[in-house]
Amino acid sequence: QVQLVESGGGLVQAGGSLRLSCVASGGSFRSYHMGWFRQTPGKEREFVGGIHWTGSTYYADSLKGRFTISRDNAKKTVYLQMDSLKLEDSAVYYCAAARNWGATHPNEYDYWGQGTQVTVSS
Repeated sequence: QVQLVESGGGLVQAGGSLRLSCVASGGSFRSYHMGWFRQTPGKEREFVGGIHWTGSTYYADSLKGRFTISRDNAKKTVYLQMDSLKLEDSAVYYCAAARNWGATHPNEYDYWGQGTQVTVSS
């Protein structure tokens, strides 16, 4: 019912920045809290941060200060601004939609995008 499409991934040098976008369609955008996750082969999907429909945000402790989430309800778009990128930030990044505020686990989210690859080089 709800479709999510990520974009903006690519190759970036360590210390650089990228902004990922996630465009939603199909449902009422303000009915959902949005989250970002990332995953590398052989590892569990990791929570990055989330945003309430009003704009309030929360983040994984290890990423506070470097990653920023925002949303534009008129455009049905969520953004992930990534600054001071490190080699360990390389992963496939996913956006997702949840009905409950504060969700940090993948099984709390109902809809997922296809993911976009971010590769950080030295």
